[in-house]
Amino acid sequence: MFKRIFFFLLLLNSMFFMSSTQFDVSRLQAEFVQASSFFMPVNLERVAAPVADFPMEEAAPVAALRDFSNETLQAELKARILANPVWAKLYRNKKLSVGLVDMQEETAPRFATLNGRHMMYAASLPKIAVLAAAQDAIERGELKETEEIRRDMRLMIAKSNNAATTRMIDRVGFENIERTMTSPELKLYDPEFGGGLWVGKRYAAGGRRYPDPIKGISHAATAEQVCRYFYLLANGRLISETASSAMMSYLVNPELHHKFVNTLDRIAPNATVYRKSGSWSVFHADVAMVQGPERNYIMTALVEDPEGEQICRELAEVLDELARVRS
Repeated sequence: MFKRIFFFLLLLNSMFFMSSTQFDVSRLQAEFVQASSFFMPVNLERVAAPVADFPMEEAAPVAALRDFSNETLQAELKARILANPVWAKLYRNKKLSVGLVDMQEETAPRFATLNGRHMMYAASLPKIAVLAAAQDAIERGELKETEEIRRDMRLMIAKSNNAATTRMIDRVGFENIERTMTSPELKLYDPEFGGGLWVGKRYAAGGRRYPDPIKGISHAATAEQVCRYFYLLANGRLISETASSAMMSYLVNPELHHKFVNTLDRIAPNATVYRKSGSWSVFHADVAMVQGPERNYIMTALVEDPEGEQICRELAEVLDELARVRS
């Protein structure tokens, strides 16, 4: 027994000595396990195995909506827009942008846009960027999710309340809104694809401007990036599954029944609608994700025209039909 203890201690001493020199780790492990078996089992792999042998699991890639661009749907959408002389003129003058995502088949969505990468002033629609940045800050531990904040976010989205939005912007900050919109995981504002969602001014008089780098717009959007925002939401991929669920709870059951929602109240009264709109002067914008009986799609429109409110109502019926009927 004394000899076993002696050789065991000798082996320990050798191991500490050789830790500063080159030696055969595998052989040492085998000899150490054999000697220590007289006393207790030792899992030397957990002690001496190189950490580099255990790579970290990579995060799943962001859903690539652009990969689902559908030529047939694109052609049908363009034909319907060009068939209306007013819409056709707005489209050609880049005063009308439209986007549609048909999600009836979960693994094979269809995506189409017109002027989809043309950034326009979008009034209150980009408040969805403030919503995402706030959820991002909450997940980072930078913003505490209080009852007051939850109330302001609902007011900001469901009623498009400017005072509540301004409070949220002041809490989050323009730089952090940009951080979320331009993050490599989301790229909801991406110069390579025409820009996208941007908020660079409080929804109140006064305060500094933080305009977008491409066109200098304070409240901007593109139809393509608005579609991507809601597509990521639908798949639980906007920031995280938890954040996506929280954001959808603010977007559901809109309390302003104009533009798209005015039409949906009539043609799809039983559908669940997640929505955000915006209006200022001649600028009108709307986006709705519609889920319900025989419906699962995202539609958006950005219009620069005094009659933009009525145009959005009429567009909603056309987009609803295109999303439900597959050629």
